[in-house]
Amino acid sequence: MERDYPLEKVRNIGIIAHIDAGKTTTTERVLFYTGVSHKIGEVHDGETTTDWMEQERERGITITSAAVTCFWTPTYDLKNKALKHRFNIIDTPGHIDFTVEVKRSLRVLDGAVVVFDGVAGVEPQSETNWRYADEAKVPRVCFVNKLDRTGASFEHSYSTILDRLSKKAVRMQIPIGLEEKHEGVIDLLKMKAYYFEGNMGNEVREAEIPEELKKEAEGYHNELVEKIVETDDVMMTEYLDGIIPDIAVLKKTLRKAVIANEIFPVFAGSALKNKGVQLVLDAVVDYLPSPLDIPPVPGVNPETEEPMVRHASDAEPFSALAFKVATDPFVGQLIFFRVYSGTLSAGSYIYNPRTRNKERIGRILRMHANDREEVKQVFAGEIAAAVGLKDTITSDTICDENAPIILDRIVFPEPVISLRIEPKTKADQEKMGMALNRLAQEDPTFKVSTDQETGETIIAGMGELHLEIIVDRMKREFTVEANVGKPQVAYRETITGNSSAEGKYIKQSGGRGNYGHVKIKVKPMKLLTKEEIEDLPKNTKRAPGFEFINSIKGGVIPQEYIAPCEKGFKEGLDRGILAGFKMVNVSVELWDGSYHEVDSNEMAFKIASSMAIQDACRAASPVILEPMMKVEVVTPDKFMGDVTGNLSSKRGLIEAMEDRGMNKVIKAIVPLSEMFGYMTGLRSMTEGRASFTMEFFRYDIVPQNVAETIITARK
Repeated sequence: MERDYPLEKVRNIGIIAHIDAGKTTTTERVLFYTGVSHKIGEVHDGETTTDWMEQERERGITITSAAVTCFWTPTYDLKNKALKHRFNIIDTPGHIDFTVEVKRSLRVLDGAVVVFDGVAGVEPQSETNWRYADEAKVPRVCFVNKLDRTGASFEHSYSTILDRLSKKAVRMQIPIGLEEKHEGVIDLLKMKAYYFEGNMGNEVREAEIPEELKKEAEGYHNELVEKIVETDDVMMTEYLDGIIPDIAVLKKTLRKAVIANEIFPVFAGSALKNKGVQLVLDAVVDYLPSPLDIPPVPGVNPETEEPMVRHASDAEPFSALAFKVATDPFVGQLIFFRVYSGTLSAGSYIYNPRTRNKERIGRILRMHANDREEVKQVFAGEIAAAVGLKDTITSDTICDENAPIILDRIVFPEPVISLRIEPKTKADQEKMGMALNRLAQEDPTFKVSTDQETGETIIAGMGELHLEIIVDRMKREFTVEANVGKPQVAYRETITGNSSAEGKYIKQSGGRGNYGHVKIKVKPMKLLTKEEIEDLPKNTKRAPGFEFINSIKGGVIPQEYIAPCEKGFKEGLDRGILAGFKMVNVSVELWDGSYHEVDSNEMAFKIASSMAIQDACRAASPVILEPMMKVEVVTPDKFMGDVTGNLSSKRGLIEAMEDRGMNKVIKAIVPLSEMFGYMTGLRSMTEGRASFTMEFFRYDIVPQNVAETIITARK
């Protein structure tokens, strides 16, 4: 079977933004203009295509990322349609509690459209998403949306992008009018004005720039040309000699710069008022990469751990990354995957290097939000979903058994909030276990555990809304009724000093005994860059929050007992020292020990290691860590004193204050434990006129008096 679209005409893009910047509205316009939907669904009516879950429609927010395939011919090529491109679009959530969806989507996408609110500009979640895109090295175009709103300012939004995200942003357009006078946009490269007419703005009309904006547009045009030629030495020399390149050359150079993350073009418009979206789609074609434009995907050989790469080619061996698990009520478990190389046919077998097992692909689906189209084969550079994979989880590589590879895993943030949950009836008990297990498979930031002392089930996630949605889904999708406790903060423990310890587990019980003996050193784990981690010596293993250094020489502990020792260290750290919270950022070095020819076994070394690490950490000045949140409060000026005073009383550190239209914006770092129920207090303090957003920032040491309270409460 032949591929129906050449690879250079494929674009895998994500639409990312802060909550309420207009991502889903923009996506709906994209689907309408590309012909996927014949009616525009609005978020406020609960009728959007990509927000298909009941919880999303009720709350008017995006919870789960939805994949959609559509086709686009650029507006400048409508006559001959030679440039028809295929877009695989992922609409991602903006709420911080569902940040995992953005992170995993960016890992498999080649480009992104970052949407900004034309009034607020850059907001906290915009910064987080931008950081994730930087980590994944994803090229971006920016769209300043909502320029029809009262208080909208393209220049303010653009300056916040320059100040907070990147100095590499450059205006590609400026708006014609703002607020209710927003009529269209000026293209600063072509120096033309564009108006959007006809049914829902589907007719794009090109015209001359209005006289009153000509001078301003010329200044910005020169700035844009300079920014583009700066990325090419030859062009820069010619430009300084007075040679101005033509538009085709400028576009080609700009494309190269955008793909290399040297320029981030900024566009303008209003998705709700149907202005500017088609030109953003043209920009996706012109400037964002196809799978052929991105570097080959790196991985390692599962047997030898030698570095390998896979190129975006149908001729190479098959390799793909599973980036999402979803439960579909009609077809069962769906595994979303991005094909990096080779092809995959329905009914064939794939190999999973993590489980070392083969699995059969039952059916392959191309997704349109919650609708699906069955296909017989998928090719390099495509995004699809598979039915029939039982043992595949998020971040797994699936590949050809004869050419195995492990692609880089997606690293997910740890949960910061937990609560106790119990089934209401005996019948619910069995169903609850199955439901929680299924939901945890879907969402890597959702964790389920059991309290060893009480036997209660504890669920942990990224925020109150995250856990609220999980409990709601459990009720609706799995018909499980449950009682839920109050949210708890996910504290952690760590060490601040160095120490050493010895662990001996010797038990004689007639016949064969147990003998395990280890000597260890512990110290706080250093934060390293990716390059420094790659340069670590062979005897060092790193995982998030834990480093293991094996310095055993001369076989004083046989090789087969090293892995059980590592397991024992991890188990000892999971139990904590001060209040039973999991210990993180600990580096442990196993440097000596002894064994017995007959009595030594894996279990004895595991227990000895667990005892040793508990003793060592107890002597290494342990402390409790708490999650700190980045909080942004938008409030009318007259309540500013009350709001800042209240945040300070919550152990908050006020970082900055600025104006945003008629309001004040207060930015602070506040412990999560102080933020429960904050919305209610904020509303009563400000006559219901203030709003706030909050996202995880980092873990910090808890003050001594608070730590004592936490320890007492746990005993």
